[in-house]
Amino acid sequence: MSALDWLNGEAFSAFGQHVIWSDMIGNSVGLAALALGWRRSIWTWPAQFLSGVILVAAYASAHLSGGVGKPLLVIGVALWGWRQWSRGRRQAQDGSIAVRFATWRERALLLGGTALGTLAVGTLFTAVPVLSWNPWPDAYIFVGTLAAMVAQARGLVEFWFAWLLVDVVGVPLAFDSGLAFSGLVYIVYFALVLWGLRDWWRRSRTSAALAEGVLL
Repeated sequence: MSALDWLNGEAFSAFGQHVIWSDMIGNSVGLAALALGWRRSIWTWPAQFLSGVILVAAYASAHLSGGVGKPLLVIGVALWGWRQWSRGRRQAQDGSIAVRFATWRERALLLGGTALGTLAVGTLFTAVPVLSWNPWPDAYIFVGTLAAMVAQARGLVEFWFAWLLVDVVGVPLAFDSGLAFSGLVYIVYFALVLWGLRDWWRRSRTSAALAEGVLL
């Protein structure tokens, strides 16, 4: 048995859903990556990279051609985010990752880019059915994931909101596609996102107050 066959084999069954190893392991690593992101640890990016590699097998086993694009995207952006945070740590006096709220211009770019990107990718998936059996939800998740990771790489608090919006569609789609563990783990994701949002929000306000004090 090859490693790929093992990854796509059944780990266990729960509530009438078959959980495969790649789905369980990939999402567990992704869960750890989210927790590391909350702690502003640079190890969040290698963890996201590894999660993406494993989840490629999970989506392929579920015959979600369009879904495979999401972990492939995670792999690519994780490398870029790792570079961004490494640079940020070198520039910071205490070696930590600074977080802040996006400017209104940055928010407009994120929202506009996400909307246009979803329209473009959804149109592509619709025109080429082999890429996705559910084009618009897949496009929404694909582009929303990119927006969230770009915001995280830039240390923007809004990245937590982006993940919440992605999960709203991602959870039911995962259950419907037979990736039960993906759906279940998003419940824990939701709690971590709320805690992470609270922590980054507080840190951004502290940083803003310190900056104002320096200016005064």
